[in-house]
Amino acid sequence: MKKVSLITLIALAVFVIAPAAARAQSGAKQGPEVVRDADMEKDSLHNLEVAREYFKLRKAYVASLQRCEEVLAGNPAFSKIDEVLYIAGTSSLNLAEARGKQKPGQYVVHEGDKKSTLTAQEFRDKARDYLSQLVNSYPQSKFKDEALEDLKSLGGAKPKQSAP
Repeated sequence: MKKVSLITLIALAVFVIAPAAARAQSGAKQGPEVVRDADMEKDSLHNLEVAREYFKLRKAYVASLQRCEEVLAGNPAFSKIDEVLYIAGTSSLNLAEARGKQKPGQYVVHEGDKKSTLTAQEFRDKARDYLSQLVNSYPQSKFKDEALEDLKSLGGAKPKQSAP
């Protein structure tokens, strides 16, 4: 009887404790747990899908940039924020170079009662800000290499801002 109990105890230890110890030694880096609002994620994902379509299929960079800015303002903890930053940055760069089906003048900035449009240099500055944030904050992103390539024409990535 004692022998059966001992074997059962050893088997239990092997099946319960060993996998937990192996997982602890895997070396995989996990970031902090981020609690995300399911409704915000769903809404942000919808905006990203629309922005992707505007960006890739329609070459409507004004609409794409506006959708990305909506996600950035409303849900900065979005799970795919790196892609949002990439599309926003590349859309801004394309607008600076007057590419696409929409004219850069269609992008209107509202400051109180005043409406204005951006110059090519202001679009380049926006592009550099978005792409630098992507490179600095999400170094593991699959969009990093493309962002770095785009940043070459903009003077490189801005240095990472340290928190005050």
